Amino acid sequence: MTAALQRGLADAVRAAMPMARELFDDLAAHTAGAKGITRTPYGEGEQYAYDLIARCAAALGLRSATDPAGNLYLTLPGADQAAPCWMIGSHLDSVPNGGNYDGAAGVIAGLAAIAALQSLKVTLLQDVTVMCIRAEEAGSWFSGAHGGHLGSRMALGLLKPAELDVAVRLDSGQSLRTHMEACGFEPARIGQGAPYLDPQRIKGYLEIHIEQGPVLEMKELPVGVVNSIRGNSRLRDARCLGAYNHGGATPQDVRQDAVIATSQLVLGVDRKWRELHAAGRDLIFTFGKLFTDPAVHSLSKVPGEVKFSLDMRSGDPEVLALMRDFVREEAARVAAERRVRFDLGEYSITQPTVLDTNLRARLHEGSQALDIAALDMASGGGHDAQEFTRAGVPSAMIFVRNANGSHVADEAMTLGDFETATRLLTWMVAGEARG
Repeated sequence: MTAALQRGLADAVRAAMPMARELFDDLAAHTAGAKGITRTPYGEGEQYAYDLIARCAAALGLRSATDPAGNLYLTLPGADQAAPCWMIGSHLDSVPNGGNYDGAAGVIAGLAAIAALQSLKVTLLQDVTVMCIRAEEAGSWFSGAHGGHLGSRMALGLLKPAELDVAVRLDSGQSLRTHMEACGFEPARIGQGAPYLDPQRIKGYLEIHIEQGPVLEMKELPVGVVNSIRGNSRLRDARCLGAYNHGGATPQDVRQDAVIATSQLVLGVDRKWRELHAAGRDLIFTFGKLFTDPAVHSLSKVPGEVKFSLDMRSGDPEVLALMRDFVREEAARVAAERRVRFDLGEYSITQPTVLDTNLRARLHEGSQALDIAALDMASGGGHDAQEFTRAGVPSAMIFVRNANGSHVADEAMTLGDFETATRLLTWMVAGEARG
């Protein structure tokens, strides 16, 4: 990048911020509910976001394409359109009652970067494509033994065709295939022939995302460069089955109480975490869903069934394998002691992902050139960058400071920090651009 181009970069990115703010405000106004933002994958909220972004891209004069999964590609052509492109990607769906920035910030940053490059009147050596990815938050919306990150995995040829029917959206009870067809997309083409995206045609995949924890806030830094993404092992639809009985007449020592048994399993996992944590091993876990059946339970009835989920994450695949075995063994032990039965189902497993070393080094070089303080850090949450890495695409991520975490209504990314991250992203894709 020439010195003159670098000097103009900050002003060009700042000039794109009103467009970014308008997009964020529009999304908030049209996809908000009583308790936050809801952009259901292959649903009304997600589609509104796609239509909004498509209108913005058309105003910027970008080339548009859609794949069979409904992912949207918005391209600024470069001098050599046969050269592998930069791909800037993120998702536009949200968790139920989530925040406005999780996912959408990455797409809007890509459009802002392109707007800045256009205002600088530079000629890029290769295309830059913003990819709007469907159904990244699949874990919050779809039951069944699917591998998550549905949109990116379909585009990269990583989704097994059976997942189209196994993945069932919780709010509707209908399959992924049914929802895709209702939206006018082509699930029948998934898994047939070559994937839509050819990894050899992508120079690198770049994703901006709000941080989903408090690390940058605690360190008072605006952005982070992600070095790795924790893997996970998940039980999505586990059950503990005991026996319903009269709560006043059944002696405590003969009950088959599913709540007590499930609680014992939860405490067993917590005890194992403490042991591993003391030994310096990386593990976090969440029993995110834990409930009895409101159609059957009552104040004075011994609970005969509990449904629950378990999400275990680590950067160490050995820890994840150890915990998968431990949970099954602990469930068997508790079941024998409490006279219940655990139906855990199968684990969905994602291995830890190390992001591209060269791209990370380049981002740190850019942060120094632009006088941006950036932290090298791991991601606790999963992202589409994992799938691009799995497919052989060099991938990198930039985190943006976010005080209140993500998957909550009160996400707290500031436009100033977003501008800083977008400046670094723009510097990255400009590369050897000619001004």
